[in-house]
Amino acid sequence: MNNRELSSTFKLIADLLEIKGENIYKILAYRRASESLSNLPQEAADLWKAGELDNIPGVGKAIAEKIDELLRSGHLGFLEKLTTEVPASLADLLRVPEVGPKKAALFWKNLGIIDLAGLEAAARTGKLNGLPGVGEKSEARILAGIEALGRRSGRTPLGQALPFAREIVAWLRAQPGISAAEMAGSLRRMKATIGDLDFSAATLTPDEVMEAFVSYPRVIRVIGRGSTKASVEFDNGLRAQLWLHPPAEYGTALLYATGSKEHSVRLREIAQKKDLSLSDHSLKHPDGTESFYADETSIYAALGLKWIPPEIREDRGEIEASRKDKLPNLIERKDLLAEFHIHSTWSDGQASIRKMAEAAMQRGLKVLAITDHSASLGVAGGLSIDELARQREEIDTVQKELGDGIRLLQGAEVEIKADGSLDYPDDALERLDIVIASLHTSLRQPREQVTRRVLSAIQNPHVDILGHPTGRLIPDREGADLDMDEVFKGAKASGVALEINAHPSRMDLEDIYARQAAGMGIPITVNTDAHHPDQLDLIEYGLGMARRAWLEPQQVINAWPVQKILSWLEKRENGN
Repeated sequence: MNNRELSSTFKLIADLLEIKGENIYKILAYRRASESLSNLPQEAADLWKAGELDNIPGVGKAIAEKIDELLRSGHLGFLEKLTTEVPASLADLLRVPEVGPKKAALFWKNLGIIDLAGLEAAARTGKLNGLPGVGEKSEARILAGIEALGRRSGRTPLGQALPFAREIVAWLRAQPGISAAEMAGSLRRMKATIGDLDFSAATLTPDEVMEAFVSYPRVIRVIGRGSTKASVEFDNGLRAQLWLHPPAEYGTALLYATGSKEHSVRLREIAQKKDLSLSDHSLKHPDGTESFYADETSIYAALGLKWIPPEIREDRGEIEASRKDKLPNLIERKDLLAEFHIHSTWSDGQASIRKMAEAAMQRGLKVLAITDHSASLGVAGGLSIDELARQREEIDTVQKELGDGIRLLQGAEVEIKADGSLDYPDDALERLDIVIASLHTSLRQPREQVTRRVLSAIQNPHVDILGHPTGRLIPDREGADLDMDEVFKGAKASGVALEINAHPSRMDLEDIYARQAAGMGIPITVNTDAHHPDQLDLIEYGLGMARRAWLEPQQVINAWPVQKILSWLEKRENGN
């Protein structure tokens, strides 16, 4: 079993236990194991063979034993017994935004509903209406949620695709005869979700490389194979295309394979105006001769353009900016000095404040905000007001121990309740260094209502950041149907920053909205929402979204000098 299959198994266990009504800490243990396996940079099977399962974050003795059983036999007795008590198909109901574990159990026990088809049939015939906590509006939202599931594209989240794609690229670059290899397509453009994996490589021995590629150990099916292109399916369900070109043509080929379609069309139009024809091989001249380009910079130059970063090749003005030498100075990882959204063991994090702070320092960060959940998000073990006071003491202690190498801030990720009020009273919020307000529940409220709810939260003078604004979870949960224009107006008026949440299951705010907000002068922050030290490296996904949004360092608070960050927070605290 690979990491994706192991992660799905433990997620299923957590879902079924929650429907059953098991102890919350037991449920959280399985969820943490699932998340750790999903984000693990190497296969758990390799750690298992080396006897190092206990090195996986969030995996204790009991779960390590279950991983061992799964890898040895492909089965898990605990799960098989659990599914005799709770039908496994009930977990599918949790994909519907309006349906949580309690409602799934309610529908099962009262109406015998065990799958999505049964839920849809009951909703269409009005059978849900009248059950405790379910009225006509709730029933309609459930039906809308089921219909939304049917519209999903089946695209793969970037967080699943990118680590595996890097494995393939590293393998390609190590093959004899390969002089260059790179990801292409929407992967290289860092889109939040991707279709198939695309790879482009340069070689003078295509037959040997192609044979090696289709024989790669994780390939389970060869869909198609030619002299310069092959399509395969891997054991994790992902499909990929590999294009091979001679090194002299590699720049043009990589440009063509990266896209987007709209960007490529514009480039071909530019070529046509110069009486040239652009293909994935060359620039063809009117007399039939061809010019070949080994790198992308050269082919762009031949078209009268500066090289354009892959993330912004979407035909959203980048061609014009390139022609005028006005491309943005896109933000990079080296620009980041701060992280404003992480969780510790005080709520649902997997490491202490000190461990998180040390990991931040190792990554060159100078400011770290500890932002554990507020009280009402029970599943995350949110903090009471009394616990906030005790947490402040620990933060102060760790700050003294670590010295001036990093500035620690006490913050909180505060729940925006269904009525728009915040989970902590103003006097508690006032004592925090930084406040993130976030939506986690009641996301299916009508547009006007959920927008009004967000506006109410960001108008609170103690709120500094609107976290993962829509609350979406990729690929299982659509975000709230916010009126983004109104949210931007509210953020602009209040001075609140908007977060690009870098966790690959969120990547929220979308790039088109982040670009619009930044263009209005609204500050943007890019945060990991890390629950473990290793997850601080998830920042690359948020940076991908920020770069797609054309963001430059001065537009992102995390890239500001430390004193500017502290001054911004101080001014907000003083109501300026």
